[in-house]
Amino acid sequence: MGKVRVKHTSLASKRTSLISILALSFGLFVGGSDLLVLGRNPVQADQPKVFPEPKIPFAPPHYICCRAATPPVIDGKLDEQAWKNAAWTEDFVDIEGSLKLRPRFRTHAKMLWDEGYFYIGAELEEPDVWATLTKRDSIIFYDNDFEVFIDPTGDTHLYYELEMNALGTEWDLFLVKPYRDTGPAIHAWDIQGLKTKVFVDGTINKPGDKDKGWTVEIAMPWDMLKEAVPGKKPPSPGDQWRLDFSRVEYHVNAKGGAYAKVTDPETGKPLPEDNWVWAPTGLINIHYPEMWGYVQFSDKAAGEGTDAFVSKPDEAAKWALRQVYYKEKTYYLNHGVFTDSPADLGLATMSVKGYRWPPQIKITWNLWEAVLESEDGTQKISLTSDGHVGKSL
Repeated sequence: MGKVRVKHTSLASKRTSLISILALSFGLFVGGSDLLVLGRNPVQADQPKVFPEPKIPFAPPHYICCRAATPPVIDGKLDEQAWKNAAWTEDFVDIEGSLKLRPRFRTHAKMLWDEGYFYIGAELEEPDVWATLTKRDSIIFYDNDFEVFIDPTGDTHLYYELEMNALGTEWDLFLVKPYRDTGPAIHAWDIQGLKTKVFVDGTINKPGDKDKGWTVEIAMPWDMLKEAVPGKKPPSPGDQWRLDFSRVEYHVNAKGGAYAKVTDPETGKPLPEDNWVWAPTGLINIHYPEMWGYVQFSDKAAGEGTDAFVSKPDEAAKWALRQVYYKEKTYYLNHGVFTDSPADLGLATMSVKGYRWPPQIKITWNLWEAVLESEDGTQKISLTSDGHVGKSL
């Protein structure tokens, strides 16, 4: 989508273990020459004076993911009873949230789970269904696409991304850290055992007629998704993961019997794509995992009632610490150093229910860590200069 992307790199094995891939990727990252940034949001020589922050309130949506009593057949149609019983998410909105108009076309999604898989279904309204990319691990967002982002621990590091176009072509990758925190993205990682299917309600790549849209059905095996989870285990009922969905949508017209992206008459380049999401980030960058939605897993089968969503107090504390992260980034851009003073960051007078504000900030010449302690002293939450958030007792 419209955000910093990392160029596809050729790594030796597509079936290397995650640990090996991580080691190799860090080697590439240190070397630097093989990890190039694509041109849609290039790194500028003159750094901005304000680090990009979400421009909307922190209010991620949430979803109760029920069990599938019977595993759905992955055919792209979402017509099994389990899918009919599952609730839809809210309709997608612009990635900038209330700052922009509502999307031209409707998009929403559903989720299910069982012992073997995490299931995702999505319905995309689209009067002109088209796609061009057929090779796996192509840069799929050059087409209209549907995207999935999963952060099992909610620490904003070690998360998964999957993109698909209307031809069903897949691109899966693993993010060690968001691009803002120097990545890298591991393109050699594959979701082994992944099942996907697209159903087009209309005719793909046929200008002149009107389609209804396309649906996506995905089954992700826990055997792969658990790799980034402490204890390497699937979720238990009541667990919450952070997740977002995104849809890239270009303006197109019919040209020479085919679809072509509408171009800017002044530059000759395609108009910027629309980015429609379940959980808006408040800026044109999906890689702000702290803004993604919450998915709470339930042991109830779809159609048998749902559990209440449980809001966790430490999430507010994590968000307060995230303000330290944003402001430290901005402070460094302007001063060339970090600060251990919340007052310097304009955060001295904040308060977080149940926690002792301000946090303790420890700095070195190039690193920092902020630690926030609960009022009863039983919990500490930390956030480091590379954006990682965690808690300890």
